[in-house]
Amino acid sequence: MNIDLSPEALLTQLGYATSTQSVEQIKRAIDNTKGFENFSKHILSLHDELAHLKGVVALSNSKDVFKIKGSEETSKEIQAEFTELIKHWSTKYKITTEQVGKKPTYYILGQ
Repeated sequence: MNIDLSPEALLTQLGYATSTQSVEQIKRAIDNTKGFENFSKHILSLHDELAHLKGVVALSNSKDVFKIKGSEETSKEIQAEFTELIKHWSTKYKITTEQVGKKPTYYILGQ
């Protein structure tokens, strides 16, 4: 099954308001994410899985890419589970991520 999401639908699913600026930003993120069309539906399932760990999939404010952001205000156990989930997801869908410093934040670079 192939699910094609419009930029507006993806913004809504990730919890963003749809404005001209946010639509343009998500379009740039999609264009900058190699192979996005191959794993776009898995971004939404990851976003849902991260909720109980106080994490989200979001748009980066500093780069035109998606990012996976975890909370630094959680226990070491939850942070470890968050990191493991990101590694498993990245491996399963053959997605390259880049950790931002030592924060629980990862850029989604693509396949």
